[in-house]
Parts: sequence; C-alpha cells; structure tokens
Amino acid sequence: MSNAASVATESWFQDPALIRIFALLNQDGEEVRVVGGAVRNALMGQSVTDIDLATSWPPEQVVARAKEAGIRSVPTGIDHGTVTLVIDGQGFEITTLRHDAETDGRRAKVTFGRDWQVDAERRDFTINALYADQSGTIIDLVGGLADIESRTVRFIGDADARIAEDYLRVLRYFRFFAHYGAGRPDAAALKACARAKGHLDKLSAERVWKELKALLKAADPGRALLWMRQTGVLTAVLPETEKWGIDSIAGLTATETALGWEPDPMLRLMAIIPPDVKRVQALAARLKMSRAETERLVRWAEAPALQPTLAITALDRLLYRHGGKPLGDRIRLSLISARARADSDPAALTEAAGHSRHLARALAWERPVFPVSGADLIDRGVVPGPEMGARLSELEDKWVASNFMLSKDALLSEVAPDN
Repeated sequence: MSNAASVATESWFQDPALIRIFALLNQDGEEVRVVGGAVRNALMGQSVTDIDLATSWPPEQVVARAKEAGIRSVPTGIDHGTVTLVIDGQGFEITTLRHDAETDGRRAKVTFGRDWQVDAERRDFTINALYADQSGTIIDLVGGLADIESRTVRFIGDADARIAEDYLRVLRYFRFFAHYGAGRPDAAALKACARAKGHLDKLSAERVWKELKALLKAADPGRALLWMRQTGVLTAVLPETEKWGIDSIAGLTATETALGWEPDPMLRLMAIIPPDVKRVQALAARLKMSRAETERLVRWAEAPALQPTLAITALDRLLYRHGGKPLGDRIRLSLISARARADSDPAALTEAAGHSRHLARALAWERPVFPVSGADLIDRGVVPGPEMGARLSELEDKWVASNFMLSKDALLSEVAPDN
C-alpha cells in the first residue's frame, strides 16, 4: 500500500451529502477531509458506517456556512471543535483541527489551529489518523498506511504520552487490536499500557464498560483478552476474571462460527467470570450497567447449571422458575465447554448433544400461565391476606410438580374455605 492509495471509488465516498460538504468547506483557502474510521475501514475492507471529517475552518464558521447553505447543524461538541451537519437525515461530524493544550488523563482543553500535521499527531493510533481529501486520495502524515498493511495497531509518537492524554486509550488499544490487529501487539504499546493500568480507576465507569463491550463484540476477542491479562489490564478493570480465566473464549468463538450465533458481548462476559450472584451484582454496579444488562447477568448467575442428561420435563420446570433466557445462557456455556472438549473426550460429544437438545427447548419455550388467581380463591371462601398468597404459592408448586398438567378445577378442589 502506498501514498497513492485512494477511496475515490468507494460508494460511501460518492454520497451526494458528502460531496455537498466538500463543496461547502473546500473554499477560501480552507479545507475539509474525511478522517479516521471511514478511511481505516475502507482500506481494510470493512464496512463504513460513520463518516467523520476534519477541517481547518473554526467551528463557528462551519455553523455559519452551513446555515447559509440551508444545512442543519448541531453543536454536539463545539467546545472541542465538533459540529454535526445533518443532511437528508444523515449526520456528519466535522471537527476543527486542534491540539490538546492541557489534559489530566480524562478530559482535555483544546486549542484550534490550521496545521494538519499537528492534528494528526494528537490522535491516538496511526491507523486512525489517515485523511482522504476531496479527490479521495489518502494523506498519511504518521505512517498509518504501512500499519494498515501489516495490521499493526500502534500509538502515534510516544505511547506513554498518548496514553497520559486520556487513560481510556489503554482500553481503546486492546479494543482496536481485537478488531484490526494481527500477530503480536506492538511492544511499545504493550509496555505503555502495562505502566498505565494503575490509572484506569480514574475513568468513568460508563466509558470503561462502553470500551469493554466494544472489545467483546470483536469477531475474536481472545487474543486481545490474553494480552490484557498479560499486562495486568484485564485484572484492573475486570478483577472477577483473575482466577476464573479466559480460556473458554476460543471454544466460544468456534461454537459461534459453527452454529451461526451472533457475537454476544454479554455471553462472552459470562464466559470469563464466575456465576456468583454477589460478585456479579457488584460488577454490574461498578460498571454502571443498564438495568437490562444487570438483570440478565444476575439471573444468569442465579440459574442452575444443568446436567446434559436432564429430562425435558424437569427442564420445563426449571424454565418456569428461572426463565428461558437465563437458562439459555447457562446452557450455551455448557454446550461451548462440551464442544471444546470433544476432540480429546468422546463422552463430551454426548454431553454436547444433550446441551443442544436443552438449548433448542429453551429457545422455543413459552411460559405456561398458572390457571388459578386470587379471585378464584376468594370465590372458594378464602379471606384475602398474606395467608392467601401462601396458599396460591402452594397450589402453584403442585401445578409445576405435575408438569403443568393439573387443571384449574383439580387445583381448586383442594382449597378449603377459611372458617
């Protein structure tokens, strides 16, 4: 790959909305270029979703020129030079050339400028600092093209200095390595990440969890997790993995590929932490997970591990008590473990078959409706109150134990009225 690289023939680059932005801001001696992920992904043969641009125009001028052209602008991060232009419902982030004048490892005060070299050098990784001008020609000021060719994720300039500007870059490094890297990680980057791991507690929980989820979405996060463990970074952000290990990730990704499962960051997290309810609750609280994420993780930890020989009738009773999704998560992990052992343990093939049967049942399972209500008990002469709730629970237990076969009449026939 050479400096003659171009994205001119890419369909996204020929978008009329993008062409309109080039026409708007490539005037009066100033310039706008596509930068970052769109260029990187195009050159690496990956899909392009967001198109970000950099410009020598000050943000206020971007807003003013957009207004004159009838383009809606949103000051999404105007203090840091970022304005989003919205054309035909599509947003384009335009950020003024800048450098970080002051930083504390979490946030920075920026100074705007007109120097493309300075702007490139303040970015994180070489593969993220490539520009495409209006003709589609790639402009490489930091050696990013060679690193894309070799799939090397490398900090720009001094790795320690880049990380000190924002300690989240430690996690970003491993996330980008998971998605774009090949071979061994850059040695200087690994050493710098290891040295900075003690600063990760300065980051907001939301930013940490966002990066971890993005890493766990990679087609194969295993190598990145391995190097995170080697550097101590994984223990710093996910101490729950320290004695549990990440060895199951290889089997998990192999099973995903073989069975056509979509990558699931939550399932991958479950694979590397122990199913301990208190620890899982603490983890979810520490990372400020969403309510839905927390509930899924806790219910998975509460659900029992199943023997592959468990009868379907017994499985149905457990599904009623614990739910299809929590038990499904448990079964998936058991299936992954059995498949991983199948090459050396013939019995594991039988286990995998049993878990597969259970998983199919869990995925298709619909919760049956308990046929008795409090109103039914009142009609039978039961006085409302705590005792009625206990009697309802007792009837429900009998119904579940019958594999949901006892009818409403049969259940109510056992109810004696209160005196």
